[in-house]
Amino acid sequence: MNWECAARAFCDHLRVERALAARTVEAYARDLEEFRRIFSESQGADPVPADVTTLDVRAHLAALYRGARAPTIARKLSSLRAFFRFLNLRGHMAGNPARSVRSPKRGQPLPRALDIDDAFRLVEVPGEAGGEPTALELRDRAIHEVLYGAGLRVSECCALDLDDIDRRDGRGGLVAVRGGKGGKDRIVPLGSKADEALSAYVAVRPELRDPKTGEQDPSALFLNYRGGRLTPRSIQRHIGRYAVRAGSPAATPHGLRHSFATHLLDGGVDLRAIQELLGHASLSSTQIYTKVSMERLMAVYDEAHPHARRRGDGD
Repeated sequence: MNWECAARAFCDHLRVERALAARTVEAYARDLEEFRRIFSESQGADPVPADVTTLDVRAHLAALYRGARAPTIARKLSSLRAFFRFLNLRGHMAGNPARSVRSPKRGQPLPRALDIDDAFRLVEVPGEAGGEPTALELRDRAIHEVLYGAGLRVSECCALDLDDIDRRDGRGGLVAVRGGKGGKDRIVPLGSKADEALSAYVAVRPELRDPKTGEQDPSALFLNYRGGRLTPRSIQRHIGRYAVRAGSPAATPHGLRHSFATHLLDGGVDLRAIQELLGHASLSSTQIYTKVSMERLMAVYDEAHPHARRRGDGD
């Protein structure tokens, strides 16, 4: 099997059998194409999967070191491991030449969580300029409340349908996250503030439709001004604009998710419960928030303790 056919079969496997998101499959395809291109430039021919050696994989990583960071290189190596493992299991090659190649060491940056006041300011920015809020401002306020109040990923927020929200008339509600990361579904509670914001937005949602045709996506919860489903890129752009107005220019949609988890942990919520709310497959992914909270605790200590202040002043 040549490289092109093997890569196509692998991507079909990811798309159909593992039901990975289209963007994830595209990322795997790009990594495989990059290996093919670099190998071809150095060897004068495309690689044959069955003939690829561990030295070839190491040479590829060495070429990547010229312009890529350690996390990116580690991800690309992971793509190659998964590709060769797939071919090995299907009987197209013996062994996995990428298996014994060590990933580059990489530090694990802590999530950037907003403090509670900054999170509140960012959530409440849409529509605060005065006057009657527009449909788009009410939509953005509802999005902020859902991201911070339910800890959704931005892609999960965009994928919500009207039927995924079970509102309780001002007493909060539930949101069904379907096909989250890894294809997993989960139910997340919504607070009363999110419920109120969603109620205000849903009331004006009919205003968001194509100005020429009058058409509107009948199922999507969050719509753009043309009546189509809102995209993650759009939400990122909108939050970036609101973050500047709120005085938190580094805030992002994922930052609101981090803030959701960190503030729950600070409030005494069990780590296992936070894992379920976030939709993490393993507890190790959630445990990073204990480090965030410890950092915040140390910052408060350094600010408040007399010896800490004196030490910080050079005494």
